[in-house]
Amino acid sequence: MAKKTVATLQTASKRLTKAIKMVKSPKTGAYTFVESVMAPELVDSFLTKK
Repeated sequence: MAKKTVATLQTASKRLTKAIKMVKSPKTGAYTFVESVMAPELVDSFLTKK
């Protein structure tokens, strides 16, 4: 259902990843995009949780 988009961002001290997922609103049925910048290890858990 959700399309996975992952971009890798490099900073001076940490390696970060920006993940974007598409979420369907239960009220209207419209899709919205949720973006988050996190460590690469946390991307899978972010994309699997609802």
